[in-house]
Amino acid sequence: MTAYERAQSHSNSAYGGVTTDALVSEARKYIGTNPTGRGSLWCGAFMDLVLKRTGHAGGGNLASGYAHYGRRVAAPQVGAIAVMRGHVGVVSGVDANGNPIIVSGNHNRTVAESVYPRGRITAYVVPSN
Repeated sequence: MTAYERAQSHSNSAYGGVTTDALVSEARKYIGTNPTGRGSLWCGAFMDLVLKRTGHAGGGNLASGYAHYGRRVAAPQVGAIAVMRGHVGVVSGVDANGNPIIVSGNHNRTVAESVYPRGRITAYVVPSN
């Protein structure tokens, strides 16, 4: 089993399909890995890495800091950053029930793409640059 397959093997895994959004494409490159080298609390560091590698200003290492990053949008959209209490990731799609599909770091100790309950999201933001 590959690292990608292991990362996607848990019960709420999802793959949002093909997209042209740069943040999503960059984030998906790391599925099944930990490109930050950090041992814990690294979802924000992963988001920062993805932003910087796609030409955007970084948002820092703390998930909570992303609530004040960029420009808020009212609903999930591909490429938006989904901010939760203690977690952050990039929206790669929306499931049939309206729940966001998110690529994030430190999801079961790896980068993974999974469905999150929409009620868990406290803000959606997009980079302003």
